[in-house]
Amino acid sequence: MNGLKLPLMNAPVLPSEALQRVAAEAVRRSHAAEPPTGRKLPLRVGSRASPLALVQTRNFLTRLTRFCPVLRDMGAFQEYQISTEGDRNQVQRLAEIGGKGLFAKEIHEALVAGRIDFAVHSLKDLETNLPPGLVLACTLKREDARDALILRDRDVVVDPQRPYDCLPEGALIGCASVRRQAQMLHVVPDLRFWLLRGNVQTRLDKLRAGACEATLLALAGLRRLGMEDRVDVVLEPDQMLPASGQGIVGVTVRESDLELRELLSAIEDPEARAVSTAERALLAELDGSCRTPIGGYARIENGVLKLSGMIASEDGTFLLRREIEGAPLEAARLGTELADELRRDTPAHIFDEMRRP
Repeated sequence: MNGLKLPLMNAPVLPSEALQRVAAEAVRRSHAAEPPTGRKLPLRVGSRASPLALVQTRNFLTRLTRFCPVLRDMGAFQEYQISTEGDRNQVQRLAEIGGKGLFAKEIHEALVAGRIDFAVHSLKDLETNLPPGLVLACTLKREDARDALILRDRDVVVDPQRPYDCLPEGALIGCASVRRQAQMLHVVPDLRFWLLRGNVQTRLDKLRAGACEATLLALAGLRRLGMEDRVDVVLEPDQMLPASGQGIVGVTVRESDLELRELLSAIEDPEARAVSTAERALLAELDGSCRTPIGGYARIENGVLKLSGMIASEDGTFLLRREIEGAPLEAARLGTELADELRRDTPAHIFDEMRRP
């Protein structure tokens, strides 16, 4: 089989129907008397090369082919691993070398250039303003959005209601997130922080070797890697507000690639789209960057979207939380409105600190 032209659909259909149409077209073209025209196979799926990124990419492909095994059997998709600057440089804070977009820059360059057809991301690592010509075409069902506290000394008694009480006075915490740092310092001001970056296993290895007393990781990543047993305390959102997009996998494509956008719409999770839209609107309006202690977490309860937002100073001496609720269809407006409220009630010097070189 030399090519595949994905059919456009005129009306919304169930995911299984959408993928069956793609498969039928693929089979038809594979038996064509003349070389088929259109898209060449395999379709290339770009991803970071970290173990977690690859697990997420493979889960995406499983979802895409679940209703249509023929696509998998035909080898219609191919992983394309890409090394990013965010992964290569693990000794500096992201804010010092260009921000969270460094986890997507090289991947999106490959997408724009046509070297890949899809790009799979942890949504919390994706910049709010995508490069021209690219769109967030699909968000997959959210894993648990909460953060997890990982302790070096696993024999201590932990009170889930007061999770930081198990830490020794002046404990050294391995952490690269100012959002997590600010929220912990707001509760326990004597904590110390040490920059700890790298993939999940690297961080756990350094913790085990005694580099720090504790670290924090996204529960979603640990679950996807089958490492949930390493969690000591799951931090509830009222204890540690998650990052915008945490636990959600997003897929970007070229804006002009209407056929792939149509295909991806068949596996879109509507709830993930609504909550991520609210969270990313909040982050974008506050001009959130890796130097900005901002949290955003939305959920839908009984048909109502509830969005919590947080902004803080890096040292935790100032922390403000607000909430808003409304219809899921108004997700973007809710995010912008809550951001405006947070900005209005935050001292100006907090934003001046965020903008410092």
